[in-house]
Amino acid sequence: QVQLVESGGGLVQTGGSLTLSCTASGHAFRSYTVAWFRQAPGKEPEFVAARSWTTNTYYADSVKGRFTISRDNAQKSVLLQMNDLKPEDTARYYCAAQLVGTNYAGPSNYGYRGQGTQVTVSS
Repeated sequence: QVQLVESGGGLVQTGGSLTLSCTASGHAFRSYTVAWFRQAPGKEPEFVAARSWTTNTYYADSVKGRFTISRDNAQKSVLLQMNDLKPEDTARYYCAAQLVGTNYAGPSNYGYRGQGTQVTVSS
């Protein structure tokens, strides 16, 4: 069993930066693909970024060049560095782990997910 807990959300102005953190329990974490998703009110979950248990990284086009996903297996954590934030980045961000299959962008393809942390970008 893996539990994921996100932190680091908050209110930031357009152009600002935030770093989200996702801390995991469970010894198998280091072998999982991990990902960040976001969901705005009234919308479907949206893929943001993913990182395999090796070094492969994947990003949504909307965040490419602005967001960076990284992981620290020793600390069992996944970070999402978000720069140049825009109002359209406003959403609840949650992390997911244990990809089942190969479609890393599908929110239902992960065995575990956290409760999320709110990011609000003011214009």
